[in-house]
Amino acid sequence: MTTVNKLLAAAFAVIALGTSASAEKLRVGMECTYAPFNYRTDAGELAGYDVDVAKGVAEIIGAELEYVCQQWDGMIPALLANKFDLIVASMSITESRLEKIDFSSPYRDSVGRIVGKSDQDLNLFDPSGNPIPENFAGLRIGLERASTYESWFNAKLPDAEIVLYDGSEPLYLDLVNGRVDAIMTNPMKAHLRFLATDEGSGFEFISPAISEVEFFGTGVGIGLRQGQPELKARLDGAIKQLINDGKLTEYALKYFPFPIHNEEWGDS
Repeated sequence: MTTVNKLLAAAFAVIALGTSASAEKLRVGMECTYAPFNYRTDAGELAGYDVDVAKGVAEIIGAELEYVCQQWDGMIPALLANKFDLIVASMSITESRLEKIDFSSPYRDSVGRIVGKSDQDLNLFDPSGNPIPENFAGLRIGLERASTYESWFNAKLPDAEIVLYDGSEPLYLDLVNGRVDAIMTNPMKAHLRFLATDEGSGFEFISPAISEVEFFGTGVGIGLRQGQPELKARLDGAIKQLINDGKLTEYALKYFPFPIHNEEWGDS
């Protein structure tokens, strides 16, 4: 190698090191308690579908991640206060949230279902799947605070007695102990975390899947502060690539027996 080539090689090495050292770092907000989407393992490591998505996106856009655990009802205020850069926490894309923040294209479906005792004859929905408001009157319904489920109940079933919780885990405890008559939550999580376990024996879904776009949005996306079109475009491109490469299906099958996204999102 000539002296000139050696100097060029050394220069490129320095540039590469400088690029690596200055790799983009993005802080990611999530609950860290919402298994199987984002939670800590027994070893204290963050895991779950949201974590897999965040890592997959970061690899494609060339970013390093730092995770910040945040209670759900303070998630958007914390993003706006610059406590982190992205929300990757199974947050549904809704019109009300879009007034405050931007979202990437969706990476997961967004639906809700009600869980209650198997032996209850509550007759809560008509044959078309519409709720019967008078049959909800006086029922104690457990919901996570500031969730799409709370918004849906407030608009559709104001006569139900709503009991709000900071996080999803207390919902199941109070349902088992009879402090609430039913809960509404993510059906994928409810199946794995509760209904498929001994703890969930004697309970079942007592509603159809509810996916009204007005309340549940067009899916779950990555939240970011408004005014960052370049970052949003990179996130959108990364999610599309994860869909088309089969990675979102791979992530889902680690926790569920089926994909939890719409394949058509990869064509948009």
